[in-house]
Amino acid sequence: MSNTGMNMRGKITFYEEKNFQGRSYECMNECSDMSSSLSRSQSCRVESGCFMVYDRSNYMGNQYFMKRGEYSDCMSMMGMRDCIKSCRMIPMHRGQFRMKIYEKENFGGQSHEMMEDCDNVMDRYRMNECQSCNVMDGHWLMYEQPQFRGKMMYMRPGEYRNFRDMGMSGQRFMSMRRITDSC
Repeated sequence: MSNTGMNMRGKITFYEEKNFQGRSYECMNECSDMSSSLSRSQSCRVESGCFMVYDRSNYMGNQYFMKRGEYSDCMSMMGMRDCIKSCRMIPMHRGQFRMKIYEKENFGGQSHEMMEDCDNVMDRYRMNECQSCNVMDGHWLMYEQPQFRGKMMYMRPGEYRNFRDMGMSGQRFMSMRRITDSC
């Protein structure tokens, strides 16, 4: 068994209407396009696990982190412009966290290795922005503004040479947080 805890199951139920009304769709792992199951999703319940939900199919568009709880109106609670179109379960990680961030695309410019949350890359590292990274251990959330605010992006282990290729054109990331929730 790996450190990511792949045996842990998550469960999220999506509803077509606000306040858990209308048809529902249950997901226990990931779904790249919910349109075949629901015409729209405007509320949900996370019964177990942690999930990233996206306002476009194929894990694209604006992303939102959801842990156990009830979300009766996703549009207003999260500032979504559109309903949820895809979701991905975040496996629980039980080990160290390591990520190397780079100032420029393709691992260029100034770089720093992180093992803890960083609420402001400018204050801590004197970096104006982060445009690429290598996630070596753990799962992370990157935010466009300091203090873990603004749009976010889920980063699982892997190399990310260019955030534009991930649909994040013109977005810069100024704070990073480890996903340590035991959901």
